[in-house]
Amino acid sequence: MSDFSNITRVPRAFEPDLGQDALNVLPALEGQQAELIHGAAGCSPYLKSLILKEADWLQSALDGPDSAVAKLFEDVPNSDAKAMPVTLREAKRRIALLTGLADLGGVWSLEKVTQVLTQFADLAVNSALRTSIAAEIARGKLPGMTQDNIADAGGMTVLAMGKMGAFELNYSSDIDLICLFDETRFDPADFHDARASFVRATRRMAAMLNDLTGEGYVFRTDLRLRPDPGVTPVCMAMEAAERYYESLGRTWERAAYIKARPCAGDLKAGARFLQTLTPFVWRKHLDFAAIQDAHDMRLRYREHKGLGGAFKLREHNMKLGRGGIREIEFFTQTRQIIAGGRDPELRVRGTVEGLKVLSAKGWVPEDAARDLSDHYRAHREVEHRLQMLRDAQTHSLPNSDEGFARLAAFMGREDAELRNDLKHRLDAVHALTEGFFAPDAKPAPQSHGFDKDVVQHWQTYPALRSERAVEIFERLKPDILGRLANTAKPDEALLAFDGFLSGLPAGVQLFSLFEANPQLIDLLIDIVGTAPALARHLSRNAAVFDAVIAGSFFNEWLGVDALSAELSDILVRESDYERQLDATRRWAKEWHFSIGVHHLRGLSSAAQIATRYAELAHACLHALWPIVAQHFAQKHGPMPGRGAVIVGMGSLGAGRLNATSDLDLIIIYDADGVEMSEGKRPLPVRQYYARLTQAMVTAITAPMAQGRLYEVDMRLRPSGTQGPVATSWQSFQDYQRNKAWLWEHLALTRARVIAGEPSLGADVENLRREIVSRARAPEMVLTEVAKMRTRIQAAKQASFWDGKLGEGRLQDIELIGQAGLLVGGSEARDIEVGLEQSVALGWIDTAQIVALQRSYRLFWQMQLSTKLLSEKVIVDEHMPYVIGQGGLAFLLRETAFDSLDDLRAGVSETAQDAADVLRTVLKSVEES
Repeated sequence: MSDFSNITRVPRAFEPDLGQDALNVLPALEGQQAELIHGAAGCSPYLKSLILKEADWLQSALDGPDSAVAKLFEDVPNSDAKAMPVTLREAKRRIALLTGLADLGGVWSLEKVTQVLTQFADLAVNSALRTSIAAEIARGKLPGMTQDNIADAGGMTVLAMGKMGAFELNYSSDIDLICLFDETRFDPADFHDARASFVRATRRMAAMLNDLTGEGYVFRTDLRLRPDPGVTPVCMAMEAAERYYESLGRTWERAAYIKARPCAGDLKAGARFLQTLTPFVWRKHLDFAAIQDAHDMRLRYREHKGLGGAFKLREHNMKLGRGGIREIEFFTQTRQIIAGGRDPELRVRGTVEGLKVLSAKGWVPEDAARDLSDHYRAHREVEHRLQMLRDAQTHSLPNSDEGFARLAAFMGREDAELRNDLKHRLDAVHALTEGFFAPDAKPAPQSHGFDKDVVQHWQTYPALRSERAVEIFERLKPDILGRLANTAKPDEALLAFDGFLSGLPAGVQLFSLFEANPQLIDLLIDIVGTAPALARHLSRNAAVFDAVIAGSFFNEWLGVDALSAELSDILVRESDYERQLDATRRWAKEWHFSIGVHHLRGLSSAAQIATRYAELAHACLHALWPIVAQHFAQKHGPMPGRGAVIVGMGSLGAGRLNATSDLDLIIIYDADGVEMSEGKRPLPVRQYYARLTQAMVTAITAPMAQGRLYEVDMRLRPSGTQGPVATSWQSFQDYQRNKAWLWEHLALTRARVIAGEPSLGADVENLRREIVSRARAPEMVLTEVAKMRTRIQAAKQASFWDGKLGEGRLQDIELIGQAGLLVGGSEARDIEVGLEQSVALGWIDTAQIVALQRSYRLFWQMQLSTKLLSEKVIVDEHMPYVIGQGGLAFLLRETAFDSLDDLRAGVSETAQDAADVLRTVLKSVEES
């Protein structure tokens, strides 16, 4: 526990002492305690008056400020209603005196001083509120409420805003409050009487705190931060406040709610209200447009307070002036607003705390956060000394040499040293924050030799329909054109960028993001110049750029378990089902974009890229399945029996997808003897799981605000499109053991349980292994594969640039690989393992497997690359125009060819070699 024996500094007295009166009432003081009292009184007339008025109490308080504060906090609530105004004013004097001395003596840190001041403000507001509410209840004016409801103020809550909300009150702060009541606690017929009663209680509470009497005042109280204060009552219904913020809330109000917290009355209701405002305060996307709003607010403050013009130290406003406290707060809060919607850890109230977490998350450089925190503490210390001088709510430095000398003495420093330090800190804060809010103006646009018609046409696009978007884009345009001019094919890059820009539905957010993060322009130009399909995706989903500058975009791949956990955490925070589906899409698109960029920039191999697309899909299904099941259960009850599992088939089961792959799925359920579900609207088991399956497919495929998640194909289920969409476990076992076609057993070689009930999943996997390991005549399997191959080639026309279809390509090789897995009884899902099994079975020799492996790898690389470059199958003769020079360079790099002619020849030769091998293998069984 701290006490005044731990004094570490004493202000240098400006006046000699307290005089004989003080010596008579403080006879026991000696040493540093006496020096502290005399020094404080010598520098501050206000502290001198408090010392003289509270001398008797002060002697006991000096034994330990912490215990003195605790005793004050214990005594105040016990005061009766009539005495409460005087009790609060007396307590405020004593808290002011105690914190002043503890601050001056170095007994308490700045944070402890502001915390104690804020805790007393909470106590004062709560005491005044309860006293006022008790009066309303005693008069029968608050419908339905009794003395038992005084503790939670009958449903009224007071939100502490600004410095009070962040536990940062200064020595002479006013307090900003928003008063609300929970209208759901009253019958609709009583609403108006309840509101009138809460309005009276609010006014009485404010007067008890704010009015200046012979005993002084408690806190200057401001209620004007509420919605539309010119026309709304001083205490509003929560529902009305919610509607205001949803429809009319402004950026400055979002910033204000960063620090908001319930401080008095019904704290639980206040917490619920703040939770409902989360989407308003914390936007889902990185909100760089807030930078301009914050900059405009700063300029309006300065203009309103007359704080513009040339910098001078005299009368400089330490709060609102250049390099002052407000600039540090705006800098911190704006960065929190930008990214806090994506990262809840940024949603802290304190300024220093905010800088610390922003630095830890990479949003503010560590040295900048450290320096701004240091400057903030120093500024607040100066602010406290200015206010201690005469209990004035001032932030302005002295306007005279004598005033500076007194302030310097009060801070235990030399006059010149203080002035130099102030100027240095104010300049440093301005330099650190001004570049963020008002970056240097960009040079005038230059044509760089580009087609002026293309550039001029940009102003007609939807993204540039607002004045603000145009203003930001005009600052960006010189940089964008310059970067486009430096690409290998400038005209081609310009047209690709034009295509991206034309597809943007709006521009302010994205342009603001580019202005704050110029490195993203390079990434965009790299993408539009290389992968037009990815650029078109970007124009429709520009928010995925958020992922580049938030989180671990270029870090190591997380893996399916960590991805599932990350998405599950996001979905838990969303209470609404549709919001959960949209959140899944938004999250998946960001990761999908990340995989594409890693591929485009050569940061990962083709095999890694294919695995990552599959693991991303796996994670989405794993996290989304319980959400869909829970939502479905609200009507029809939880899953009857053992539950169900989702089985991934085809490339998903094998763990290899490309950028546009759909998902082959089967859903298997085990009723375990149960016939009906148990819920509000129970369903027969078969109907239950059929409708649950449909709900899951809809959750994946429905076009929502964030688009579709994936396309789904369920034709690989037993009996195909003729069978039920969900298959019972008993039926699935019987079908696979007794009725399935060989091609369905081939499909099982790559099946994988993706999500659902673990024990059922284990049973499904055991059945898969049982079926795969069953003894089969190799000749029979190869004969069936040959027939399937013939049917596929007759049914599907292949394009030259399609890596999947055609002789000697992916699907062709997968048939023989799956046959090798099946006849060899392998549990692996890897086609290349199946090719090795084919060698062991004597179907192919070591030279032939090399040809098949080379083809399989080349066409996977080609399929991955072309699907990233184009959403549609590329027609051969249009190929150079569809993907452009940048796309061609990427494709050549991925396939290891030097030119398009070499690639064409290599594709033809490789496919032919593989096809020859397959024809040789399958011809032998066809002839036998």
